[in-house]
Amino acid sequence: MSQRVLTTESGAPVADNQNSATAGVGGPLLLQDQHLLEKLARFNRERIPERVVHARGSGAYGHFEVTDDVTAYTHAAFLGEIGKRTEVFARFSTVADNLGGADAVRDPRGFALKFYTEEGNYDLVGNNTPVFFIKDPLKFPDFIHSQKRDPFTGKQEPDNVWDFWAHAPEATHQVTWLMGDRGIPASYRHMNGYGSHTYQWTNAAGDAFFVKYHFKTNQGIRCLSTEQAQELAGKDPNSHQTDLLQAIERGVHPSWTLYAQIMPAADAAEYRFNPFDLTKVWPHRDYPLQRVGRLVLDRNPDNVFAEVEQAAFSPNNFVPGIGPSADKMLQGRLFAYADAHRYRLGVNHTQLAVNAPRATTADNYGRDGLMAANSQGRYAKNYEPNSYDGPAETGRPLAAPLSVTGHTGTHAAPQHTKDDDFYQAGELYRLMSEEEKRRLVANIAGGLAQVSRDDVIEKNLAHFHAADPEYGRRVREAVEALRED
Repeated sequence: MSQRVLTTESGAPVADNQNSATAGVGGPLLLQDQHLLEKLARFNRERIPERVVHARGSGAYGHFEVTDDVTAYTHAAFLGEIGKRTEVFARFSTVADNLGGADAVRDPRGFALKFYTEEGNYDLVGNNTPVFFIKDPLKFPDFIHSQKRDPFTGKQEPDNVWDFWAHAPEATHQVTWLMGDRGIPASYRHMNGYGSHTYQWTNAAGDAFFVKYHFKTNQGIRCLSTEQAQELAGKDPNSHQTDLLQAIERGVHPSWTLYAQIMPAADAAEYRFNPFDLTKVWPHRDYPLQRVGRLVLDRNPDNVFAEVEQAAFSPNNFVPGIGPSADKMLQGRLFAYADAHRYRLGVNHTQLAVNAPRATTADNYGRDGLMAANSQGRYAKNYEPNSYDGPAETGRPLAAPLSVTGHTGTHAAPQHTKDDDFYQAGELYRLMSEEEKRRLVANIAGGLAQVSRDDVIEKNLAHFHAADPEYGRRVREAVEALRED
């Protein structure tokens, strides 16, 4: 086979890729050396703005196969029959650190899936925890600022982290998850994934249900202690990336079983917890897990930048039969995620191979903008309605309408009978074994004892005490012991 010819980006052959053009032997470089200038200019532009959150990530391709009939609850085509397979791209990530951060850190993990369905791409953006720190998107920028690098010191500050949590009592449930044994997964393969938010399913008859997604790892849960994680992060900062890449390359394909909790829409108003509160779970005894299907990852990306860094997930990418709920955090993310990708990747990021539909074709009137590749020919119009056989609306909504009442305003979330910021955190604590409680208390105290202000410490201790008196007492004693040393 003949040797391929190296060319410039315009396709011209390159005569010499080892030596720059100079004014004579040993002379200065020439501005006319187009190949040199092109290489240096491209190199300067090889990086794009990293994600503000979920910057450090890994990804893989695979498929989702339906194993159980859920057509009574949703008419989504990719869930329409047992045995049906849909191609999937998954991205796992840490949340708070930068692109160069270590994998083995105490942090929630992103669990994002893109289903390439015949009705368009369906994006499910979740975490490895079923809850989150806050329940209103207005607080999200402040929360992330408190967890990221301080503007003055340039590093994460315990004072900032715990000061925000002191003023956000609803974070107590997620803090208990994060500081517990599952706060540092041993790998992406050995953790569960959750949709976290509440979503809506609608069946063919138009009946609406609210759902929560649970992806249970078939590899089993494996986690790291703080000490193990610190050692691993020092030895291999890319530990989770290494594990996922090598497992798939040697034919060990990780898988998860998808279960759904399904609530008839009529139950929501009278349920004892606000079903749209991201800081709450639905106890399984109220809404048992119902098996849906199996997710398998079996192919690594060929190029991490093109397929993992440029992968764009947005929870507003729904398909018929699936829609949003009144979850305020979800509602905020319907805008924020897509907008983040428009900033990072450009308005035409959906035309990139990893983001474009695969089982259908995007057909709309979007044109132009940076890196536009959808001219659609001279006769295609960029407005609607038109008389030229352009794509037209279906008149069929993707999901059932959400009922709304009352006056506009900056309302607090409605209170249900068991709604408070501490009850479920206490329930989680009481489920733990004695050894799990001991490690949880040690992890919390290790961070809280570094806080410089006594009032911030006291506010946080009050949250743990409100969740469970024993919980609060043990954290207080541990913090006091560390501060006396």
